[in-house]
Amino acid sequence: MEGPPTGGTVAPVCGRYTSITPIAELARFFAVDRVVANDLGPRYNVAPTEDVYAVAVAGGETTIGALRWGLVPGWADSLAVGSRLINARAETLLDRVAFRRAFARRRCLVPADGFYEWQVLAAGAPKQPWYVAAGDGKPLAFAGLWESWRAEGGTGDGGRGERIVSCTIITTAANETVAPIHARMPAILPAPAWARWLDPDNDDFELLQRLLVPAPEASLAPRLVRPLVNTVANDGPALVEPLPPVPADEVCAG
Repeated sequence: MEGPPTGGTVAPVCGRYTSITPIAELARFFAVDRVVANDLGPRYNVAPTEDVYAVAVAGGETTIGALRWGLVPGWADSLAVGSRLINARAETLLDRVAFRRAFARRRCLVPADGFYEWQVLAAGAPKQPWYVAAGDGKPLAFAGLWESWRAEGGTGDGGRGERIVSCTIITTAANETVAPIHARMPAILPAPAWARWLDPDNDDFELLQRLLVPAPEASLAPRLVRPLVNTVANDGPALVEPLPPVPADEVCAG
């Protein structure tokens, strides 16, 4: 997922998606034990720093709650760090200090109904947004990591500020369906992998990284959409309405 191609504060990789399915339906779909957030309503243009749904295991329970998108490590000196950590590359999770500890113990699933990617067209032309959803219409389960952070000098327990729980979405190489649009995509986990990914006691990092592969080509259905998604304030079903394909001679070969 790539953010809008011009301006703004959205990072240049996995930056926009849709969250349309109600939280009660997501709770059933992911077979969670407890819902710990209010329904955020349908959103067709979810952007970094907003609250997003996440499924995680804590205290032996599988829960679905609302986390801030943009991971803020416990050692961070500012909440602003999260705006630079909306994505984590699957290939370097153990190499990045920002993600290493979360990968070891704090893994989550980020439900989405689809995600946006931006395609490079002919030189000088605006990038073209595409919307990518599951071919069967079911929610997607992005692999993610979560962290807990408090600001120092606040009014919370022990003189510390409000507790912020945040998350990042893991990206991997694009499959053959998405590759003509963009080189990377969210790591989408199939249902049989959910329990292994969420288990905080699973320390088989080699196995976990093997889960972070491109989704099967036939499982996704991309469609061309209007550039309405480029503006964060835009929302609603019109953002995902399909457009006719771009002629091949207008796509940049490079």
